[in-house]
Amino acid sequence: MLDRLTSLEVFAKAASTGSFSAAGRAMGISQTMVTKHVAALEARLGIKLFHRSTRRLSITEAGRSYLEASERIMADMDAVEAAISADRVEPRGMLRLNAPVSFGTRRIAPLLTEFARHHPYVTVELALNDRLVDLAEEGWDLAIRIGNLSDSNLIARRIAPCRTVICAAPAYLEARGRPRTVSELPDHNCLGYTLSRLTGVGRWTFGARSEIAVEVSGNLRANNGDALLAAAIAGQGIIYQPDFIVADSLRSGALVSLVLDQPTVELGGVYAVFLPDRHPAAKVRAFIDFLVARIASEP
Repeated sequence: MLDRLTSLEVFAKAASTGSFSAAGRAMGISQTMVTKHVAALEARLGIKLFHRSTRRLSITEAGRSYLEASERIMADMDAVEAAISADRVEPRGMLRLNAPVSFGTRRIAPLLTEFARHHPYVTVELALNDRLVDLAEEGWDLAIRIGNLSDSNLIARRIAPCRTVICAAPAYLEARGRPRTVSELPDHNCLGYTLSRLTGVGRWTFGARSEIAVEVSGNLRANNGDALLAAAIAGQGIIYQPDFIVADSLRSGALVSLVLDQPTVELGGVYAVFLPDRHPAAKVRAFIDFLVARIASEP
């Protein structure tokens, strides 16, 4: 089957040159192929596009109307291709970004005003949730993921490390005592994060390779780190959370970091993930580069 857009181009070239052979030379194809393209259009439309004779080629009235429409279609295609090519070079258009709630609120959202100043032609749509979104099915350009990534067909770029901290409020430690070893944690109120297998509900892991598991329990579990943070600050119990959630509270003294006999685990890192493409859109590249420059440099 002949390509319809190519047939339009051949038809337009034949009309402008007044000759099938001249159109073929201009497009680098044979006169026979030009004839096939024009014949295919005429058969599809059920009209005659050219009056043909051994001496001259002239366009019909119907052909002239079709030529005007064809030229508009080809001009629109040129405009679309130019716009898409521009998107590969200059950041522009809608960037649909998905990020975990706490990380997005604390680390992404405060940077968006600065990003907008640098890239005024990009509009960011930010969605915050802690579920694993399907980029292709849901139409996301980019997602932020935390932890060791599972195998997938996504392209990932590491933005920053993600360390964990075990901590509690001074009031809790004064009332319940300060644990010194991981073996003491079962005697404490450990608030569980339901979405993590490393620092989750009922079982916390420690060690350089997460090789040490400790059974814990507590009277609060949540699927959001900020909910656990609020409870810990109020003195309810101990939390085991990523540093980006607890850092401000540690600096202010609202929480105190606990130094135990085993190191806390590292969650693998913070990653920007996107669908595979040999030439990602400029808006995607620009935002990832921006995050790396801003977040990787933070203490």
